[in-house]
Amino acid sequence: MTDALIAKFRAVHARAPEIIARAPGRIEFIGNHTDYNGGSVLGAAIDRSVWVGLARRSDGRRRFASDTHSGIVEPSAGAFDRLAGSQSWVNYPLGVLVAMRDSGLKIPAGFEYMAVSNVPLGAGLSSSAAIELASCMAFLEAAGEKVSREALVALGRKAENEFVGVPCGILDQGVSGFGRRDHLVYIDCRGPRFKTVPLPSGPSFWVFNTHSKHALVDGLYAARHSECMEAARVIGVRLLVDASPAMLAAAESRLSRPAYKRARHVIDEIARVEQAVEALGAGDLARVGKLLFASHRSSRTWFENTSPELDFLVDSLESEKGVYGARLTGGGFGGAAMAFTSDAFGEEGVVRVSDAYLERFGGRPDVLHAYAEDGACLVT
Repeated sequence: MTDALIAKFRAVHARAPEIIARAPGRIEFIGNHTDYNGGSVLGAAIDRSVWVGLARRSDGRRRFASDTHSGIVEPSAGAFDRLAGSQSWVNYPLGVLVAMRDSGLKIPAGFEYMAVSNVPLGAGLSSSAAIELASCMAFLEAAGEKVSREALVALGRKAENEFVGVPCGILDQGVSGFGRRDHLVYIDCRGPRFKTVPLPSGPSFWVFNTHSKHALVDGLYAARHSECMEAARVIGVRLLVDASPAMLAAAESRLSRPAYKRARHVIDEIARVEQAVEALGAGDLARVGKLLFASHRSSRTWFENTSPELDFLVDSLESEKGVYGARLTGGGFGGAAMAFTSDAFGEEGVVRVSDAYLERFGGRPDVLHAYAEDGACLVT
């Protein structure tokens, strides 16, 4: 993809990029909506990434281009206003510039920019965090700034929270930033603190993209965030990570039904993450798989962020040989389901699941076979 980026950069900007950075998409392995509630989460950086090329300009002009959108977007000189419509994708790198500036970091005065990606859009694989981190690494290099890996992922989150307007936690940026080949990334979101958890040799990930609606900015994600914060306030804790099942039961009569259900999922899900880490350490993949299926059932029943398409895929995968476990991955409300599998699940299983999905919904899911990969880095 580096060669493809250089070729596209030349075609659009008539010169080669000076700086290239890469950041991977991610799979949310387990820990659905636990991050902004202060809990823990497990994710995997995957072998699909966003590459960003940058070349400095001396005239202050900022010219953005992407392989997923036609034309060049050039905001007014010195302007950092949110863009709309077909130009809204620029809000991710633009938000990073604002986050850097507001954090007291220098930003490049002018540049030509190109992003290319093989992370499927709208599939719950966080192409947004990938473009934020790749852009941030390129901008930092262009400005001559150095920050820690923790600060890098914090800048990406700040851009998405405060500029793009999605109240996400640290999961997406943290996994993309701290990914390691053949490992999962564990995040204690209260710190946040990051560590990697080895994966046993053999298992891989299959992602089934439903192409059903997946638009976090449209209010569904924000509504769940608000309900979780309401639950924490009524229970009497700052974040739901500090609430126990007993505390939730004691507060049930004072909670709205939606707030109770969201809290029930989050409290149980945080416990499942910790149990998954223990099971991985013991090499008990059957136990890990049961936790993944339990996570999806909780998302469906209590958090209500699955969809008929996602539920059908997970139910279908549960009966397939070689599937340890499956669940939605990402924010939900459509998007993708993830299967954690052995080599016994392969193309024949994919065909069976896809054929059943076609018969039920009239179209096939896009299927991606992925492995855990290293996190964001400078390429040149």
